[in-house]
Amino acid sequence: MLVLILAYLGGVLTILSPCILPVLPFVFARSDKPFMRNGLPMLLGMAITFAGVATLAALGGGWAVHANQYGRIVALVVLAFLGLTLLSTHLAEWITRPFVALGNRLSQRSAGDGDSIWSAAGLGVATGLLWAPCAGPILGLLLTGAALNGASVQTTLLLLTYAGGAATSLGLALLIGGKVFALMKRSLGAGEWVRRALGVLVLCGVAAIALGLDTGLLTRVSLASTGGIEQRLINAVRPPPAPQPVLKAGAPLPMEGVMPSLAGATQWLNSPPLTSESLRGKVVLVDFWTYSCINCIRSLPYVRGWADKYRDHGLVVIGVHAPEFAFEKDPANVAKAVRDLGVNYPVALDNDYAIWKGFNNQYWPAHYFIDAQGRIRNHHFGEGDYQESEDVIRQLLTAAGQKNLPGGYVSDNHHGVEAAASNDPTRSPETYVGYARAQNFLGGKVAHDDAWDYHAPNALGADQWSLDGRWSVHAENAQLAQAGGSIVYRFRGRDLHLVLGPASNGKPIRFRVTIDGKPPGADHGMDTDVDGNGTITAQRLYQLVRQANGSGERLFQITFLDPGVQAYAFTFG
Repeated sequence: MLVLILAYLGGVLTILSPCILPVLPFVFARSDKPFMRNGLPMLLGMAITFAGVATLAALGGGWAVHANQYGRIVALVVLAFLGLTLLSTHLAEWITRPFVALGNRLSQRSAGDGDSIWSAAGLGVATGLLWAPCAGPILGLLLTGAALNGASVQTTLLLLTYAGGAATSLGLALLIGGKVFALMKRSLGAGEWVRRALGVLVLCGVAAIALGLDTGLLTRVSLASTGGIEQRLINAVRPPPAPQPVLKAGAPLPMEGVMPSLAGATQWLNSPPLTSESLRGKVVLVDFWTYSCINCIRSLPYVRGWADKYRDHGLVVIGVHAPEFAFEKDPANVAKAVRDLGVNYPVALDNDYAIWKGFNNQYWPAHYFIDAQGRIRNHHFGEGDYQESEDVIRQLLTAAGQKNLPGGYVSDNHHGVEAAASNDPTRSPETYVGYARAQNFLGGKVAHDDAWDYHAPNALGADQWSLDGRWSVHAENAQLAQAGGSIVYRFRGRDLHLVLGPASNGKPIRFRVTIDGKPPGADHGMDTDVDGNGTITAQRLYQLVRQANGSGERLFQITFLDPGVQAYAFTFG
């Protein structure tokens, strides 16, 4: 229910978004007509179309984006005709004649022809096609969740709720606008002039949208933005991290529930499908992870070590791969990552988040420790406390009757990207590049889903970042349209990682990294050389910087020598 309320409020706030401004004249064009026959059908058509386009964009991939672009062109043509009919009654009669003959009244008819519910609904469909790209952080989260979780009743309900919120604010504007225009007509006798003024505004709106100003310039120069308000709403309802259990030496482990079903896995790697029932008599460690998560990668050496160390003593480790980004749903990508990372224990692909929901999990990585009777006895979220976790494993194995367990702890001497993070508490936070969760971006507003020329500022503050060059920023990532584009970030930390992917055609992309304007030298990461050169060949996390001395503040820049790169998220160590 809380998520539905959040979606509705996000929709209500959408009308304040600058990219909505060119759409409003189409709404006010019918503000002086009866609401039930004109305003309400238009709002319903807009809401249903908006939700439909958003669903396709989230679930259908790139083809849906192109389809929506064609839909926008059709909508612009229809609405341009609408504007012309408002300017001239003679033209209105001529234009509407074939529509009347066909029974498809999609364009507004003149006042003398009467009102049509279907023409109002048609105008709503066109408005919905133009409204869909105006996404704030809340809609971005809904679209990202839909892309990850797939088609469902919940996805459709959330998007319809968001669209309903947008229709509510539009309806209020329509009702208020109708009264204002009626008052102007009565007091000034200027009905014809008001109608023509609306026609001019509609045509101006068509021109603004056709030129891309709705998602480009207006969103960048406007002082009004709902992003901050929506982000505060998201933060207000986001649950705080669950407390870690405090274990006392010799005290029995608490009972935290029964192990949920594993039946929701979409595929298994390294093993035939496992069930909760078949695992009875075994101590089980369930590790929720995803292969581009740096926190998961740094905890993997311990999970692998426990699996190897205690495999012959009754421990079964199950990696539940729950994707964060859409490309992590591809079984081939996961299988390659499993091989590259040396994961040899069973891995369940949880693309539909069924197992995730069964455990009521919210974190990567998350470890759940289950006894031989199938009961959850302990959990741990995030990195760290590895010796305490191994003590839990030994305690559960001992309770299951295992004897002569190997002593000591799994080694913490790990190298490369798997090395533990630095102890710098001021290191930069995880930073997403897609607009759904982007923070600390400097360089103007972001144009959603449209190619735009960005210019990085001359100076960045700590933890600020920017784009440079022609980019298309989507909810989950940013894609470079032309070679030579860059991302700059003033970061603090020993390590800098960036989740990257090649172009949709899979062609490798060359890049060059600089630190404080110079080649990284000894501070290069595993995926760059001393001159800062590297190549993107797969969708994964790339380690670009590992400072040889300390974790001080530095200015990072990565320049891509080929177009098409997809950038997802920064993480630091």
